[in-house]
Amino acid sequence: MRIDSYIEKLLFDYNCVVVPGFGAFLAHGKSAGIDVTTNTLVPPSKTISFNAQLSKNDGLLVSHIAKEKKLGYEELLQEVEAVSHSWMKKLEQGESIELFGIGKLWYNNERRIQFQPENRTNFLTSSFGLSAFSATPIQREVLKEEVEELEEKIPFIITPEKREQTSFRPWLKYAAVLFLAVSLGVTSYRTYGDLQQKQVAVQQEAQEEVSRLIQEATFFESDPLELPAISLDVTKRKLGKHHVIAGAFRMEENAGKRVEELKTKGFNAIYLGVNKYGLHQVAYDSFEDPKEALTFLKKVKASESRDAWLLSEK
Repeated sequence: MRIDSYIEKLLFDYNCVVVPGFGAFLAHGKSAGIDVTTNTLVPPSKTISFNAQLSKNDGLLVSHIAKEKKLGYEELLQEVEAVSHSWMKKLEQGESIELFGIGKLWYNNERRIQFQPENRTNFLTSSFGLSAFSATPIQREVLKEEVEELEEKIPFIITPEKREQTSFRPWLKYAAVLFLAVSLGVTSYRTYGDLQQKQVAVQQEAQEEVSRLIQEATFFESDPLELPAISLDVTKRKLGKHHVIAGAFRMEENAGKRVEELKTKGFNAIYLGVNKYGLHQVAYDSFEDPKEALTFLKKVKASESRDAWLLSEK
């Protein structure tokens, strides 16, 4: 029996999921940040770690699986303990364990369990719909360099004058110096104004990009402006219990557009209706066999969208 999908689902709602006799997967909150090497803005998330010392059964995982499969607690406890035993046996034989959507486990040279999180799924529900995106850094020009270039282009050459020459020549020298200073001041002001305009333009472009991404993201708040309702012509067919979700939308119109877009790409897209949060859900496809659903989900994450996830009905 595979229990990694149940662990992944519980990590969205709980910060500690114990696998009896094996260890616990812990979720830690992480604030939003900026990756300066790639200029990427990263939303708030949960990071996953593993602690082999927390192996005592707390009942959470077993109760959840028993409820999902509608089986007895004691029966499921034995199955989960058997899975833990098989995992430990694989690690002792030098094999690694890959838990889909969670991470990879293996033994180090000191016979201690090491864990590498997959980091493809954001388990923080408050960041649902948000993804990392790259921002173009603002290129700031150096005012001093432009002023030096302008100084080289000024067509005035000031040469020393002899005192014997007519009295108006010294005043010409001072006038040239004054004119030079005024020219530099006006040029510097214009250059500063151009820099201000460029900065404002770049900020507006960044704000427009953020607004576009926010509009594409999904939030749980009520819509400030409701669009007119539309009717979706959806062909009814027998659905499985396991759906590979492509997105959830506030507007039914956007859900319909997403279904048509996925169908043009060759997916057997489905409109699943409204969930408990009032969002219109769209799936890439629906499966009766959970193994087929997990295989398809892995394919979609690799080729289409790493934000896809699996929804299993009771």
